[in-house]
Amino acid sequence: MKEKERFALIGRTLKHSYSKIIHAELGSYPYDLVELEPNALKDFVQSKKYKGFNVTIPYKTDIIQYLDKIDQSAQLIGAVNTVVNENGKLVGYNTDFLGMKYMLSTAGITLCKKTVMILGSGGTSKTARAVAKSEGAKEIIIVSRSGEVNYENMKTRTDTEIIINTTPVGMFPDSYNSPITLDGFNKLEGVADVIYNPFCTKLCLSAKQKGIKAVNGFYMLIAQAKYAMEKFLSKPCDDGIIEKVYDKLSKEKQNVVLIGMPGSGKSTVGKLLAEKLGRELIDTDQEIVKRDGRDIPTIFSASGEEYFRKLETEVLLDVGKLTGKVISTGGGIIKNSENLYPLKSNGKIFWIVRDVEKLVTDGRPLSKDLETVKKLFDERKGLYAQFADVIIDNNQSVENAVKGVMDKL
Repeated sequence: MKEKERFALIGRTLKHSYSKIIHAELGSYPYDLVELEPNALKDFVQSKKYKGFNVTIPYKTDIIQYLDKIDQSAQLIGAVNTVVNENGKLVGYNTDFLGMKYMLSTAGITLCKKTVMILGSGGTSKTARAVAKSEGAKEIIIVSRSGEVNYENMKTRTDTEIIINTTPVGMFPDSYNSPITLDGFNKLEGVADVIYNPFCTKLCLSAKQKGIKAVNGFYMLIAQAKYAMEKFLSKPCDDGIIEKVYDKLSKEKQNVVLIGMPGSGKSTVGKLLAEKLGRELIDTDQEIVKRDGRDIPTIFSASGEEYFRKLETEVLLDVGKLTGKVISTGGGIIKNSENLYPLKSNGKIFWIVRDVEKLVTDGRPLSKDLETVKKLFDERKGLYAQFADVIIDNNQSVENAVKGVMDKL
């Protein structure tokens, strides 16, 4: 690679893109994020400033008219996500195709002889159609707002076995939306969502809760970047690097969420854990106090638990969109089932467990004495189990509990 050769991602809004981080892990070449308005696309392409660049929403189709050539697969798909300057000629490729195939394979989702429903009709939808066709799907159903199959009548297709979301619905910052509900799709076997931020979309969490295979777009993002890098640098690279980058970045970006009874040591574990991981600690109870201006016992006594829980959820909806944090929650966070998704969207949930007799009760509005605490634990233990990904014993030293969390990351 020549010293001055640079690479980039172009799109309209890129402030939340992970592409620069991913390409930094894949290789040591310079990689920029270039935001373009539609009227600037032509001039950017014709400037030939970059040796190669990736293309994202909304230019995967529009870019084609400005290229000298597109390879056969991109031509068949009708969308380009990778452009390389090859001896002065701009050549378009579609590495999303291989990226999507890789993503599906990680979840064990197969399309052969399946009825596949694709949400959306843009450039990524075209890629999904090509993947489904290449894998021998029995039928491909395209859902769009104004199409023959749309969001009003799609539920009549109860024979759908695989759903692939290619729309941006559910993407950060609107992380708590979902393009559809899965009720009524009784033959559904797999759900794939090309969205990678958040790491677990509401659509995918809904599938997992129903015992359906589900995968988000982070694998696809890394895989397509790896295949684009091969085009950029004109050299092959083993697929093993996809797993290495995925493991490293998902661990760095995933929130560590601590739940458990009041007095179980969540704040103490969280503080030491944040220090060891070099992360910011966010205590949801402290955030509630900042917003309301009163301490928690006062909030409970003056405004009641219902008010507190409402405020707690409001805080959680903001905190859950963040990445790479340690989040310590209040003991009753699990009482509202709607709190599960904000915690799960970017996080791994650890239930910090301590024997009831050892729970600290000072300053706890709902933990006045041992009998009350025992009753509270009996009421909540099932909910903690439903929320938790991992259970961590905190009956010994805080260091042991922190090690237990770090071992499971």
